[in-house]
Amino acid sequence: MLVKKSNIVKINLTGGIVSSGDMYAIMCAAESAQIKNVQFGVRQQLYCKVAEKFLYDFVETLQNIGMSFEVNEEHFPNIVSSYVTEDVFQNANWLSEGVYKDILDLFNYEPKLKININDNSQTFVPFFTGNINFISSYVSNYWYLYIRFPKTTHTYRWPVLIYTEDIPKISKSIETIIAANKMLFQDRDFINGNALYALVHDKDSYITQPATEELIIPDFGMPYYEGFNRYGNKSWLGIYKRDELFSVAFLKDVCSVCLKTKIGQLYTTPWKSIIINGIQQADRKLWDFVLNEHRINVRHASNELNWQVEDMCDEGLSLKKYLVRQFDKDDVRTFGLFFAIKTKPKTGLFGSVIIRKQQKPAAVKYKITDRFDILYSSNFNPNSKEYILFRSDVERENLETYLLSLCKYYYELKNEATDVNHDVFRKVVKPVETEPALKLIHQCPDCFTIYDEIYGDTVNDIAAGVTFAELSDAYECPTCGAAKEKFVPVAKPSLIES
Repeated sequence: MLVKKSNIVKINLTGGIVSSGDMYAIMCAAESAQIKNVQFGVRQQLYCKVAEKFLYDFVETLQNIGMSFEVNEEHFPNIVSSYVTEDVFQNANWLSEGVYKDILDLFNYEPKLKININDNSQTFVPFFTGNINFISSYVSNYWYLYIRFPKTTHTYRWPVLIYTEDIPKISKSIETIIAANKMLFQDRDFINGNALYALVHDKDSYITQPATEELIIPDFGMPYYEGFNRYGNKSWLGIYKRDELFSVAFLKDVCSVCLKTKIGQLYTTPWKSIIINGIQQADRKLWDFVLNEHRINVRHASNELNWQVEDMCDEGLSLKKYLVRQFDKDDVRTFGLFFAIKTKPKTGLFGSVIIRKQQKPAAVKYKITDRFDILYSSNFNPNSKEYILFRSDVERENLETYLLSLCKYYYELKNEATDVNHDVFRKVVKPVETEPALKLIHQCPDCFTIYDEIYGDTVNDIAAGVTFAELSDAYECPTCGAAKEKFVPVAKPSLIES
């Protein structure tokens, strides 16, 4: 008899927040459905594998407690926020937990585009992995807005700052207009962001402020997010699982202790971990008991914490474990570097070093050895969307050798305290036979507007076919007015993302 595989139920924990009571109810339903383990995702969501015979009752529980979920679908990506960082890794100037909650409570629809809502000074939650990215400005209750158009990495900075309470409304308007004009704003080499801006603001009015100060993206630094960490007279507890599996029994006990000690909510992170904040020192013994009871280790080495792997991806997780073991065996220093493994063609992961599996041509029926490309981000800042090819066509067993070389290069640059010279390794890169050759275009570092000679610049009356070198020295970015000399070369194939 053919046995139906488990259903994948994805539960969106909006902003990475879930109340202790709701999580307890989810875990009780999971226990009833004979689910042993659950997993968290890179967009702060929760995944459960549910057998067919238990699916109806499990889904009914989610509906009763008002959770947003999908069964075997990925149409509604979770809203990501840096809410988890407040009082844990930082204290923002004006952005508080109350502001985050006000914004999230105003969303009266389920977004189909990825939305990120982040504080500008934190470096724990990625800024630009959404399609609609809000980043707090230096003006109280106003936000920078960056649009990463679907199926591209073309990023457009909104010319004005957006008021806090308008975030849900303008997000819905942007999503509606992009969906109605896919030929203009999706899966294209060149997209006119100003056209989207005009359509959005013609359709409705918003409270805005001029963007008089440029957004300064902080140098990335990953805080250690495991174990007990004290602040004031309280502590927060971070928990990471090497196999990404959190047992239902453990999470149920975690929720019980939260409810008993009046901790109202739990936080999920983009690193597939959870954080419990506000632990009183008098209650530490309860948490120690739960950790001991379930044999939970909360002091993993940093070199295995700073990784992103696609959700529910055994292949990527296996490769990560292999590389971490190799790094550990050879005592490789990786502090300051953040790794991502991409086994699928279009997944928006976050990292300063990307290990990307080459996709086999559809026509190939026989088994061929997996090969990988290694890329790194501009200045090794994972918030950069410019990726530079370091090595191509690498077999699995040779990955560590080249990654070690890249780590050494990173530390040489750090020690020299100079800007990254992106040409150092490009000269010896072997081209990928299954992908087009690299083509350089030019991008404004302030607003990410792209100049591609194929299209020219209609705003500045530059005809198609005019190379960047042929532009006048007086040329300025059509979006923000940055000088020509500020533009940086970008490898065009590295821009393609989901």
